[in-house]
Amino acid sequence: MTPPAPAERVTTPVPAHRTHHLADGREAVFFSDRGAAPVERVSDPRPLDPRSGHGEVRFDRLTGEWVAVAAHRQTRTYLPPADQCPLCPSAGGRESEIPAEDFDVVVFENRFPSLGPELGELPAPGPAAERRLWGAPSPAYGRCEVVVFTPEHRGSFASLPLERARTVVEAWAQRTEALSAMAGIRHVFPFENRGEQIGVTLHHPHGQIYAYPYPAPHAARLAARSRAHLQETGRALMGEVLADETAAGDRMVLAGEHFSAYVPYAARWPLEVHLVPHRQVPDLAGLTGAERDELAVLHRDLVQRVDRLYTTPTPYIAAWHQTPVTAADREAGWLHLQLTSPRRSEDKLKFLAGSEAAMGAFVNDVPAEQTAARLREAAR
Repeated sequence: MTPPAPAERVTTPVPAHRTHHLADGREAVFFSDRGAAPVERVSDPRPLDPRSGHGEVRFDRLTGEWVAVAAHRQTRTYLPPADQCPLCPSAGGRESEIPAEDFDVVVFENRFPSLGPELGELPAPGPAAERRLWGAPSPAYGRCEVVVFTPEHRGSFASLPLERARTVVEAWAQRTEALSAMAGIRHVFPFENRGEQIGVTLHHPHGQIYAYPYPAPHAARLAARSRAHLQETGRALMGEVLADETAAGDRMVLAGEHFSAYVPYAARWPLEVHLVPHRQVPDLAGLTGAERDELAVLHRDLVQRVDRLYTTPTPYIAAWHQTPVTAADREAGWLHLQLTSPRRSEDKLKFLAGSEAAMGAFVNDVPAEQTAARLREAAR
């Protein structure tokens, strides 16, 4: 295991942020690197159409899950050339989604959201109500935000300066706290899709945050198991897994003072690694300043290792598993990052075919121990 070099660690003060508004009323929160002045004012002169959105969610009676329908997203921007990128700063007479000539990190409401912009409470499903929900879609309450890591069009999270990575961590934490407090929000999910093979529609280094009006299905299943484990054993499930993986050792990738990373014993993907805080905390907003400092170091270290595995950048999904906002889930849950990639060799991808896509029964081509060894070696 390779601990982070102490010389790389960053310390207080906390990055500053300031909220502005775009031409159609959407919020844009500008975060500044520590020691940098916040963006004081912006001007967005674009004659934008009224805000898009207003999708719907439909309740699946067979699975008990909600499905969002967002037909308006069919017209969203798709892989534009660099000189038309909507995430680059507005400059030289070219107007983008970011009306500032320079910035560090910015989070703004998605112009083509899967959820929102309205907030509200969904009907409570149950045996008596579920039939009434069939054929009667509900508004797609919630919020979708875009997190732009840098004004530079090229690069990735792995290439960010350490202070900028720390500012991104601060943005995730601040937005998690703000979104979790909004009416009707039940689960906040920050994530990054990287690579066309994953399905990104913009090349500029960025991530997203979804604030759902229901716990997302995977989060709900994990929360249910975590609650049951805590009730039966008195121990947090993720904490027990982290201790067991640390003791086993052969799947560990790196360890710091506050976080450790390992390839899980039952990894589903050819490349899968979990980054877990040593302390039980429900979400990014609950991390201390010291924990956020180390997270910036280790998360960047992890994606740098992923990029060293092959001669070309590896597509991945970096998904922050935060607990749903209910008190019982927060008591049992444990924040962690799940970074996955379908890349199983230099020139092969794993596609979700019959067993995985239809049944949710994964078949992995690469043993977890082999992946962990390669990621440890990638540090060198």
